[in-house]
Formats: sequence, C-alpha cells, structure tokens
Amino acid sequence: MGCISTTILIAAAVLAGADLQRDSFWLPPPASSTAPVVDNAFLLLLGVSAFFFALIVVLGLWFVVRYRRRPGQGPEHSPSHNTALELLWTAIPLAIVALLFYQGFTGYMELRTPPKQAYEIEVVARKWSWLFSYPNGHKDENLHVPVDRPVRLVMRSEDVIHGLFIPAMRVQMDIVPGRYTRTWFRALKPGEYNLVCSQYCGTKHFDMRALVIVHPPGEFENWLADAARAAESLSPVDRGRELYRINGCWSCHSIDGTAGTGPTLKGIFGQQVQFQDGTSAVVDENYIRESILDPQAKVVRGYQPVMNTYRGVLTDEEISALIAFIKSLQ
Repeated sequence: MGCISTTILIAAAVLAGADLQRDSFWLPPPASSTAPVVDNAFLLLLGVSAFFFALIVVLGLWFVVRYRRRPGQGPEHSPSHNTALELLWTAIPLAIVALLFYQGFTGYMELRTPPKQAYEIEVVARKWSWLFSYPNGHKDENLHVPVDRPVRLVMRSEDVIHGLFIPAMRVQMDIVPGRYTRTWFRALKPGEYNLVCSQYCGTKHFDMRALVIVHPPGEFENWLADAARAAESLSPVDRGRELYRINGCWSCHSIDGTAGTGPTLKGIFGQQVQFQDGTSAVVDENYIRESILDPQAKVVRGYQPVMNTYRGVLTDEEISALIAFIKSLQ
C-alpha cells in the first residue's frame, strides 16, 4: 500500500505549508504525470473516512436519544442475530478494502516502474544537504530536470536515513545508508518546486531543502552544458567556494567565524589546533586534505566525530580548489 502511505505524508506536509498555493485546497496543483494516481488514492481514503465518520457520529447520537433510559421503560429483548445485516456489514467493508488494495497496488506499481528511456540523475543525501550528479559529471545543489521527460533518481545516503520528498510531484522515497533506492517522475510544466527531507535526520533537518527546477523544452541541455563550462572556467578560489556550497560544507563549517557542528573555516589556515587525543597540528594543505579524506583521523577538541569522508567524491583537483578557498578566508 505504498501509494496510500505516500498520500498520508503528502497531506501532512501540504497542511504544514509545503508547496501550498492559493488555488489549491488540500494538495498543491499536480506537476507530474503520476500525481493523479496519488491524488485519487488520497481522495478515496478521505471520502471513505469522512463518510463513515459522519455515519458513526450521526447514528451514535440517534441511538443515544432514541434508546435513552426513561421512566417506566426497561430493557427489551433483542434477537440473537440478523443474517442479512451481518452479511451486509461484512460485504461492504470487504468491498472497500478490496478497492483500497487495488488502488494502492496499481498506484505503487506505476510509481515504482520508471520508463526504460528515463534520464538518470544520481542523488546523494547527507546531513544536511543534497547533491545531484548528472551524466556529464556536473554536480549541483538543486535538481534540474527537463520538462515532459521521465527522470529516474538513483539515490544513496552518506550517513543516516533521509527521505526525498517533492510534494508537487507527489514523489516520496526513503534513502537508506548502505544501499541504493530509486524513484522517478515526469514533470508536466516548467517552474520551480520545493524538495525537502521527509525523515528527521538531525538538528538541521529543516535546512535540508532544495529546488526542483523544471526547464522548458530545449533549455535543459543548454543549461547543463553551460553549467559544466562555467565550472571549468572558475579560478581555484571561486571553484572552491562553489564546491563548498554544492557539497554542503556550509551546513557544518561557517566562513564568518560562527561556531557550528564543525570548526569555522574563517582564519583557520595556518592556525594551531588541538585534537581530542591531546596532540596538535598547524592547519596546512596536508592537514586539510587529510581532514577531507579521513575526517576521523584528527578530530578537533570540542567537536564530535560526525563528518563523513569525501574519498571518491572529490577529486584531487577539487580538493586543491577547496584548499585555495580556505586560504582566502583570512
């Protein structure tokens, strides 16, 4: 019943204000080809629940009034059973459950079976940011997709359980450490839509937000090519600043001196730092490289060993750019 569980998550997020628009009542306007599947399941559940809620309340009040205790009247004999009534209240719930199962099963299969020609994007979730990698090697903190083309997301987590949730697309899928999960959608119209994490993943869970940017016909390919060329033309410092942003370094390491989950990067280069094991070292190129590739080797005193390794994520060239950016923060 994955389709039904998805509707519950969507309803909760929308009622909290996610992607809510003025022209919608319960759900934001559907923005993907599979959104009607989820909407129909949600409305069916809502209708059945509302009907039986009203029926039970009305009948309960009627019985309270009709069979209330009055002077001169006592208990009356009731028949042992009513075969027709028992068959009726067995058949009706059975039919409703069968309908809900059919709606949920067919919807689940449609939501979990992407077309073979779907465009594939890799998604990395970590505390507390998103990273989207495209086939040409470009990486971005927001999800860019072409309009009216199936997009398949192959997702993994670097730390804890996260959940990719795009309310307008009616897309929700958990991302579990140690394995890949997948989902897909086909955006129907250009625009920008919210993407959030649906699993509580730590103190900055609310900051784990991104945009789904749906490009008009023909613009996605141009954007992707331009973005890749722009990254190559940046200076080492600017490239490092861009990597600091898109890799989510900002979520733990500030650049303005503010304390965070990790040490601030402002003015840290060339400084002597103390480690939890009592040793110390000067922050130089080798120390920064080691901290990126093996962050648990030397943990600064006063901070927890929560940083994940970026080995295999960042190239030597990208690490050099990050070092140049940190050097500039004096």
